[in-house]
This record gives sequence, C-alpha cells and structure tokens, in this order.
Amino acid sequence: MPAGVEFSLASSEDVMACSALPREESPAAGQTGKRRAVLIGNFTPRVCGIATFTRDLLGGLSGANDAVQWDVVAMNDREPGFYAFGPEVRHVIQQETAADYLRTADAINRSNAEAVFVQHEFGIFGGPAGEHVLLLLRRIRAPVIVTLHTVLASPNDDQRRVLEEIIGLSAAVVVMAATGARLLAEVYNAPSDRIRVIPHGAPTRPRLPTASFKKRLGLERRQTLLTFGLLSPNKGIETIIRAMPEILRRAPDALYLVAGATQPNLVRERGEEYREGLMRLAAELGVEQSIQFIDKYLSDEELVDLLQASDVYVTPYLTEAQITSGTLSYAIALGRPIVSTPYWHASEALADGVGVLCPFGDTSCFARTIGDLLVDDARRADLAQRAWRYGLSSRWPNVGAAYLRLAGLLSGSLMETGSRRGSRLWGQGHAAINSWDRRTVRAWRWRHMAQITSLGALGAE
Repeated sequence: MPAGVEFSLASSEDVMACSALPREESPAAGQTGKRRAVLIGNFTPRVCGIATFTRDLLGGLSGANDAVQWDVVAMNDREPGFYAFGPEVRHVIQQETAADYLRTADAINRSNAEAVFVQHEFGIFGGPAGEHVLLLLRRIRAPVIVTLHTVLASPNDDQRRVLEEIIGLSAAVVVMAATGARLLAEVYNAPSDRIRVIPHGAPTRPRLPTASFKKRLGLERRQTLLTFGLLSPNKGIETIIRAMPEILRRAPDALYLVAGATQPNLVRERGEEYREGLMRLAAELGVEQSIQFIDKYLSDEELVDLLQASDVYVTPYLTEAQITSGTLSYAIALGRPIVSTPYWHASEALADGVGVLCPFGDTSCFARTIGDLLVDDARRADLAQRAWRYGLSSRWPNVGAAYLRLAGLLSGSLMETGSRRGSRLWGQGHAAINSWDRRTVRAWRWRHMAQITSLGALGAE
C-alpha cells in the first residue's frame, strides 16, 4: 500500500439529478458573515444512495460548523423540474447538457466559494464515463475535494481517463475504505498525499433495547433478520431465502424483512421482475410466511427503527467490488450483529470480530451462521457491542468535521491552495498511515474509537 495516505477521522475536540438555472440568489458571504462552500451531487428527493449521502453529509457539515454557508448543486437525470428540490439547492445541472456544467462553474466562481465538495459516481454525470464533470472541474477556481463512491479495479479506457483527470484536478480525493486508496494508487497512479480515507457516515441514535422497537412495529414474537436498501439483483436476497428452511428449523419464529423499493432504473427497464422472482422462490420453498417485503422508500426514521428492531443484519451481496455500503455503515453504527459476504467494505469493517463473513452465494454458511446467532443471545450481544464501538467514529457529526478539517473550514484556517493541482492538504485530527497493511489501519481505528468513547462526545447511552 502507498505510504503517506491519510486516514481521517474527526476527534471529539472538534447512482445517478439540472439546467444550471440559479434559483433566487442567496446573500453574499460577506453579507451573512459566513464563509461559503459548495456541495455537488445527487440530492433528495431523488431516490438513490448518493442523494441520501449528499443530504446527510450536508447535515454533518452544517452541524460541525454553522459559520459556513452551503450551496447545493443537484444533478438531474430526468426532465427539468422533475425533482422538487428544497431551498438548499441553489443550482441544478441537467445531466446530459454540457453547457449546464460550464454555467454552474461560472456561478460557483462568482459566489467566492472557498471549497467545493463533489460526490462522484460514473453514472451520475453525462458523457462517456461521466466525462462532463471534467467541464465543471476544469473551470472551478476554488479547491475541489471529490468523494469517490466507486473505484473500479479494472476500468475501461474512458473510465481510467476520466478518473485520472479528476484526480489531477482535485486538491484531494476521498474514499471510504482502505481498498479504495490502494486502487487509486495502484490502478490510477494517484499521488498518495492527495488521497484521504474518511468512513461513510451513519446516524447518531442512543442504543435502546431491541424489544422496545419490536413492540412498536408489532414484531415482539419474532426473531428478525433484516436487509434494507434499494432492491436489485446484486443484493443477493435469494441467498437468504434459500437459507430460510434451515434457519427456521433452528429458530421457527424467524422473520426475514427485506425493506426498500426496487431501484428506480431497474423498474423503468424491467418492472418488478426481480422482486416477483424472489416472492416465487419463497413460495416454492414454503417460507413465504417467514419473509416480509416492505416495498417502499423508507424514511430515515423508519429505517433506523427497523434496524433497531433487528436481531441480525444481513448483506448477502454477490460481488466483491463494492467499496462502500451505506446500509452496512448504518447497521454498524447502530450496533447490530451482522452477517455479510466479503465485498470490499465488509471485509474491512467486519474484520477482527466486528461481524461474521460468509462466502458469496454460500447458502449453507448463511443458514448455519444465522441459525447459530438466533439461538445464542450472548453471542449476538457481543457482536452488537463490537459493531457499536467500531461505528462510533462514523457518526455524521464526526464525518462532517473530518471533511471540514480537510478543507480547513473547521478551525478557521484555509486550505493551502497555491497551485490547486499540486496543493498539499493539511488538518489537525488526521493520522498518517505510513503502511497500508490492514492490521495497521484497523489498530489505528480501534485506538481512536476508544478515545472517542472515553470522551463521551457522541450521545450514545
């Protein structure tokens, strides 16, 4: 692994959305007394993981420093006006309209923003491999920090070209797992001092007894398994459905909750074919009474309630190349016992006993592991405690503070820009990782989580 990459956590001291027509101009930064920064990406009410992430990151950033005025630029993949964005969205970029990217860059430059944070996924920007985003980045004068939600191990030529130029135009690139940092250095030749690792954020909520949430949701007589998120074939839900006969032999009152609407693009292309196939499979196996599909886009409150009512959280994803999972981050932060396949994020986050890993598509492993957990209260409690402690560092207030420190917007000091393409970033609260051995990274995180826990800054019980 490359030396010099930084793994960033704040200490307690501190895929797919816009005619660039500005909304009513907000007051200039000098008039409000606030410094100004910009956040670009998909944004709610658009239904996708990056939209939710961008909204939650905005909350974390604002909570960490309310002296910064944030202007959101939302990406739009539908006809103009399709999404009813809120007042925090100052500009909208129509995904396939190149001129919108240029006009938005000019508006950002006129706003005197001190930093620009971009959420990147190839599919949310127009052009081959999302190359229209380069029009924006080449023109923006402020330092740009890009969060990469996907880092491909085997990119095609366009994907490699676009991402390498994004790296060159950025003051820093952020990934959410150590594997992403390694790929950036090895596959895309990213300078190690430009890479930062900041974990995916997760909600802050006190730990409360599972029984109270089960009673609220009418689940008090069931042992609950949960998978949530937008439904698509790569989620591997069929693996758990096939495991249910054996799970029910061990725990007859088990109930598998599959929560979330089907991925919107999948619905447009193929309807509810995948969900209907899962329901047929459950019926064929005679377990349809022990599986409940919650076919809706759940609010944050509903999701967190379901998580806190779950006895075991499951991510049976089918492919290794997933650098981050927001649903996994939520489950860890809320202290759920977790069983997962070893995709990249899970392999890192669940190591050292934080969770349990089963091979991809291994129905027998999932059946055995989940069955064991459902009949062993002490083991579940131990896994829950390990996950909760591990997740303390990834609460949104801490993640927001880490991003602000990276940009110099937390303590009042500015990023050293000089030449933007060669700027060196700095910030207190960043711990340098000189070796990308996974054991080194994990040991560093455990030390910092212990410090955060002892200071009691996160509102946990």
